[in-house]
Amino acid sequence: MVNASLYGDTASDIVVVDGVITSLERADAPAGARTLDASGLVALPGLVDIHVHLREPGREDAETIETGSRSAAKGGFVAVHAMANTTPTADTAGVVEQVASRGAEVGLVDVFPVGAVTVGLEGKQLSEMGAMANSRAKVRVFSDDGKCVHDPVLMRRALEYVKTFDGVIAQHSQDPRLTEGSQMHEGYVSAELGLAGWPAVAEESIIARDVLLAEHVGSRLHVCHLSTAGSVDIIRWAKAKGIDVTAEVMPHHLLLTDESVRGYDPRFKVNPPLRTQSDVDAVRAGLADGTIDIVATDHAPHPDEDKDCEWAAAAMGMIGLETAVGIVQKTMVDTGALTWRDVARVMSTTPARIGRDENHGRPLEVGEPANITLINPEAPWTVEPSATASRSNNSPFGGIELPGRAVATFLRGRPTHIDVSLEGAFA
Repeated sequence: MVNASLYGDTASDIVVVDGVITSLERADAPAGARTLDASGLVALPGLVDIHVHLREPGREDAETIETGSRSAAKGGFVAVHAMANTTPTADTAGVVEQVASRGAEVGLVDVFPVGAVTVGLEGKQLSEMGAMANSRAKVRVFSDDGKCVHDPVLMRRALEYVKTFDGVIAQHSQDPRLTEGSQMHEGYVSAELGLAGWPAVAEESIIARDVLLAEHVGSRLHVCHLSTAGSVDIIRWAKAKGIDVTAEVMPHHLLLTDESVRGYDPRFKVNPPLRTQSDVDAVRAGLADGTIDIVATDHAPHPDEDKDCEWAAAAMGMIGLETAVGIVQKTMVDTGALTWRDVARVMSTTPARIGRDENHGRPLEVGEPANITLINPEAPWTVEPSATASRSNNSPFGGIELPGRAVATFLRGRPTHIDVSLEGAFA
């Protein structure tokens, strides 16, 4: 790669041999090496998404490991963590090994299975987390995402369990009693639309409980898809106390608000729901000051029939792998809240650290694996959901213009995505 802007700063060459960065000087390239003109492109460590739904096994009508991997590579990702709410549930060593094996067979991104915290995601009995941790899949992240581990005793035992092998519980923070029948964020918009509200306190109360449990046990806690100003305050308080907690925010919670729901378009139905502008401002500030550690997509594909229906019957969730970089640039980089080096931290280095992915999130330096994402920050494009590589097209961003996108992705030096705009850039 010639003239790539490392972390959006200094232009540099990147020489890759056998999947490893061997030099940052073009003169050191071996004879006959293939060259990519990366002028004007930002080079970052390959992106890592710790929160993705690939649906396989069981819901291949919505997504497969192959189509999800292709979408991830197109979005600039080299590694994804696949959530456990499959059919059967990823709550045994056999299932997580199946997911990991299929991901390796596809080979477009490294697929790390997330193990369920409880058997069948039912919140009644702890799963075989130790067996999954010791399996060939080497699971380190456990989550019942889609459901909250609501029982405080069970949550405490889960935190104690994963502590023995340096695992982490990734909690879906939603009090089920406070959100029974909820359809969107509870506020004046829900009142005007006549839809049952999902109050912010239903998220915040679980986060507050769980950070205290994590402190008591001395274990790691990760908060999934944080969405409210109050949640940011709780995480900030917990970190000030030295509690080992990390948190993620979704691209859609950085951009969209509950005002989007006024058209009753099910593409905007998501859990946790789109919040208010003051919440959006708070999570942006929390990401900028480091209170929120990472951006993750919660890529949640659904077949057309699960979204092409009335609001109340529609499934919750939206796809987001291919739009994540553009939304982060639009909301955080172009506003001056983050630099591209910060983007590397929140979308590569830190998610890899949380997931204990030792070979990802590595710096762009000599001797490191050539897991590289190239971004064109000056290539505005309009989102067209039907053009996604995902098997599903339930994106709420259709028609929205984003300022930039990932144009090339390299997994251990091998190109897994090359944008059409780079045709002719190789020599």
